[in-house]
Amino acid sequence: MKRHLVIATAAAAALIAGGTVTAAAVSSDAGSANAAPGKQLSAQPAAPDAGSGTAQVQDGRSSIRMQDDDANGQDLREANAAKVTAPDAAAAALKAVPGTVTGLDLDTDRPGLVWEADVLGKDGKWHEITLDAGNARVLNQHVDQDEDDDAQERAAARNARTDAAAAARTAASHGTVTSVDLDDDDRGKAVWEVETTTKTGKEHKLLIDPQSGNVTTAPAHDSDDDDNDGADD
Repeated sequence: MKRHLVIATAAAAALIAGGTVTAAAVSSDAGSANAAPGKQLSAQPAAPDAGSGTAQVQDGRSSIRMQDDDANGQDLREANAAKVTAPDAAAAALKAVPGTVTGLDLDTDRPGLVWEADVLGKDGKWHEITLDAGNARVLNQHVDQDEDDDAQERAAARNARTDAAAAARTAASHGTVTSVDLDDDDRGKAVWEVETTTKTGKEHKLLIDPQSGNVTTAPAHDSDDDDNDGADD
């Protein structure tokens, strides 16, 4: 996705029997803080504040733990492990921040297996939300202060008759949806780009018209052959 989520720093402390206090911190990818050994984050769930720009951390980690690597078959493992579908992830993102979902990406990140969602909020701001791929809980959210203001992208998102959830449902017949993104095609026209993975690891990329809902299927390829793309060109 165009916007990369940054896991904001969050901390929590809990008073246990005997008066001993334990605390932990979860750092961003920039690594400003690290969790203390043997400690666990125990933040209380917080209601999302769509306009604050501050991360709302419920438990700081995904319920699905996976190794983050580039080995062949990673996409397939992620697709098989996810319990939350793309449409359900879109619904959860909109519950946290009302507006229009412009991107969804299933990914293994520091919290574990997550859905990363981009939302153009009704407040006119771009929001980035990290959702647990096991139960759709909001793990992190913030306003993207660095996002370039693209009037064309805003218009495409607001005028789309086929939303991200509908695009994902349309593509689901080709496999498990792992990515949905509203982007420009080669002709500069807005289109939903949807990626799917079958149970055997075959990947499909579909282009769905946000107005008509018509689908164009790009050539399928096996995930094991990614390293050989272009060899026969």
